[in-house]
Amino acid sequence: DLWGGTHIMLSSIFFRNSRINVPNTRISKQTVKLNHNAIDSLQMESMIVNRTPTPRTKPTKDRLVFGKEFSDHMLEADWSKERGWTAPTVRPFGNISISPSSTVLHYAIECFEGMKAYKDASGDIRIFRPEKNYHRMVQSAHRLALPMMDKSSFLASLNKIVDVDRDWVPEGKGYSLYLRPTLIGTGTTLGVGPAANAKFYVIMSPVGPYYSEGWKAVKLLADERYVRAWPGGTGSAKVGGNYAPTILPQMEAASRGFSQVLWLFGPEHNITEAGTMNFFMFWKNKQGDPELVTPPLDSVILPGVTRDSIIELAKTWGEFKVTERAITMQDLMDGLKENRVMECFGAGTAAVVSPIKMIQFQENQLNIPLDPKDAKSEIGPLARKFADKLAQIQYGEVDHPWSVVVPRTEWTSIPLIFPGIAKPQAAYM
Repeated sequence: DLWGGTHIMLSSIFFRNSRINVPNTRISKQTVKLNHNAIDSLQMESMIVNRTPTPRTKPTKDRLVFGKEFSDHMLEADWSKERGWTAPTVRPFGNISISPSSTVLHYAIECFEGMKAYKDASGDIRIFRPEKNYHRMVQSAHRLALPMMDKSSFLASLNKIVDVDRDWVPEGKGYSLYLRPTLIGTGTTLGVGPAANAKFYVIMSPVGPYYSEGWKAVKLLADERYVRAWPGGTGSAKVGGNYAPTILPQMEAASRGFSQVLWLFGPEHNITEAGTMNFFMFWKNKQGDPELVTPPLDSVILPGVTRDSIIELAKTWGEFKVTERAITMQDLMDGLKENRVMECFGAGTAAVVSPIKMIQFQENQLNIPLDPKDAKSEIGPLARKFADKLAQIQYGEVDHPWSVVVPRTEWTSIPLIFPGIAKPQAAYM
């Protein structure tokens, strides 16, 4: 009895129509019991803000590179199975200290979110659809048996950290402050099991336009050798383990002149995602009706916030059919051959929309139409319409419930030096 406790004895396992005999295998009840960690609240009323004595010099807008610069502060809170969540702390951006035996380092027990805060014309800061990111993070945390806080705590923590560093949100269309809420397992054990300890933190990075010199359509490599996700896996969760295995295929694609990998799955070569984005195709279906198609959500497809926003906008417009269904490479090739494909594009937080101009599949170079009225255009009219409408919402140019204003609040501050010594940096101009 290596584990102790009660055991389940298995004499055989049925897989599909096959029987596999198992010689006296013992499985502890603990290993088959789901880790139902409660969704508790952060102790927001006890939150402490330690402001930095040495504010960073902000980079000029023309030097912003995605994920390279970080704002002055970060937020963090710890969780344990015995005590639940601690009060969150806002502190100067810096390293975190965890044990080398932390489960995140060995078993990739980690999930995260990607979202943006925007500065509108009146100087208010807005976050785009934060509730959608919360719900997705809950699903990701559940998939990894990690704890999660309640929605009000999650949203309040985002509002607080963004408010503290609101002068780090750059002004202008295309500019924003990228938010990275992250949840990691910090239990100190080499045993594989549910997290006994965890850390939640938020870091933020000012970013510029994805296409700094105007729209530029991308070329994709549909590579059959690699698979991003599979049924029953973690493709629908935003976990770090989904991304590391995609780096080598991306490097190989880049060495051949392609911007990203078009991920396929199954014998029919179902299109799943484009790089780290959801995939959309606008075409005329076989009945001759204009239709916007995207793969359906399942355990292979990440439920993107931009994806959902595009679908909701398109349904509101009522100008064409909107369908969530499987798209195979044969569907795409047939549509191109019959001149029924009008546009293809990716959608995600970083680029919002990313027009596609070519896909390499096996020996086939598939040229994707862009704008039929402008041969020099690098984006199709529908992708541009989505990008323009979403930008109007994100920057508060139109009144919309998806754009949530960050309130200006007072906070408890324990300065690390005497007040008045460190002068705050000027905001972006």
